[in-house]
Amino acid sequence: MVKFGHIADVHLGGWKQEPMNELNFGSFRRAIDICIENKVDFVLFAGDLFDSAYPPIETLKETFAEFRKLNDAKIPCFIIAGSHDYSVSGKTFLDVLERAGFCKNVFNFEERNDFIYLNPTLHERVAIYGYPGKKSGLEVQELKKVKLNDAPGMFKIFMLHTTLDRVAGSLPIEYVNSDELPKADYYALGHIHVLYDKDNFVYPGPLFPNNFRELEDLSHGHFVIVDTESSQVIERIKLPSKQVEKISVELNDGITGTDKIISELEKRNLCDKVILLRIFGELTKGKNSDIKFSRIEEYAKSKDCYFILKNTHDLKTKEFEVDAAVSAKNSENAEEEIINSYSAENPSDFNSMIPELMNALSTEKQEDEKTEIFNNRLLGEARKILKF
Repeated sequence: MVKFGHIADVHLGGWKQEPMNELNFGSFRRAIDICIENKVDFVLFAGDLFDSAYPPIETLKETFAEFRKLNDAKIPCFIIAGSHDYSVSGKTFLDVLERAGFCKNVFNFEERNDFIYLNPTLHERVAIYGYPGKKSGLEVQELKKVKLNDAPGMFKIFMLHTTLDRVAGSLPIEYVNSDELPKADYYALGHIHVLYDKDNFVYPGPLFPNNFRELEDLSHGHFVIVDTESSQVIERIKLPSKQVEKISVELNDGITGTDKIISELEKRNLCDKVILLRIFGELTKGKNSDIKFSRIEEYAKSKDCYFILKNTHDLKTKEFEVDAAVSAKNSENAEEEIINSYSAENPSDFNSMIPELMNALSTEKQEDEKTEIFNNRLLGEARKILKF
């Protein structure tokens, strides 16, 4: 009856490191090609196509080229905004894509008697409804008032960018009770970066992992192709790019730590791989700043690795004491040491997010970038880490 691609959480432009951005866009390009090769009837983008409401111009140019390929193949695209590419002003670059004729934003509503009635976007025998994700999960309460204007005899798709009770787990965030949503034949979901498929509620996962932890867990991106006439209605498509090499090194001596890490790298084939270097342990000698990451990166590059990412959250310093004023001048890893000390004294699930938040907030303002755009970019990165 119908065959379509369901893509979510692309986050184009989301990585701070340009080599990782290139991998992200490569996954996007491959997903578009697969949809064309499979001759899908249409493609759904369930939010967060961009990592920001105002992505860099180069990202826009490349994105337009990919949408043009779908347009030339006569494959329509239907889209909703996510919490990252949503703007309270209602104006985003998704509008530019729509005005260019490359996609249709299906968020179309009317308010009656304190309810929000969604109007369908009709495509042949399919009725597509959509509600966008918003900053700080504001859509959660609004969705409790949503109803669908009927489209008799149509296959109903409800596109949502939000957190459902089914995937919320222990996250300290609001979520939508899936049993209270209006009835549909397929729920095209985005926002939470998990692979979930049950009772026609589908999170396809991110099109490319968005941070160190997701690379560890997923290695590569995913999306789904739905074919209601196939014996396997939902096919999950993997998007392998560079091979991920996970390396964990336990240290107790910061002074010899650099040599120990390099000796572990020497045991691996690093060529053309993304290296995930996780360093853990308790330093009884030396400190974090004694580890020369510049030497480690130089070695990895000499072995033709594609890129190396490090994580030192679980590297502690025994009996750590620091004078903040002196440390700020003398230690390049003062923030990291303070975070480790705080985490040890105040155990919490939130602590695992602190290093990523600190890295996000250290992002520099780009040349000629407007302050408002820069602030939105910082807030967007923080919300992505916190999964708001």
